[in-house]
Amino acid sequence: MFRPKIPAMPQPTGFIIPPVVIEPTAVIHGTPTAPAPAPVAPTRPTVQLTPGAVVALVGSGTAVVLVVGAVLVSMLLAVAITSASVAICALVIRSLINNAANHR
Repeated sequence: MFRPKIPAMPQPTGFIIPPVVIEPTAVIHGTPTAPAPAPVAPTRPTVQLTPGAVVALVGSGTAVVLVVGAVLVSMLLAVAITSASVAICALVIRSLINNAANHR
């Protein structure tokens, strides 16, 4: 009743692909051939920044930095306020427990 049952090895189901036979190839040493010409890279259009685009880019980067900074500072402030309130609650509970123990 309490003996573990060892599962039988399942037989593969579906199609069995025969192994691929790799035939060795012979290496023939001969005269070196001329290297093929290097492929020509496609020309891409160059990006030209106008003064207005630079101002917009700097402005949007500054806005992103300020928003991310504000979010991080607010999260830090929330953690600090939560930890301070938990510490105050712990002090109050400890004071209540000590007063109850002293009045017995």
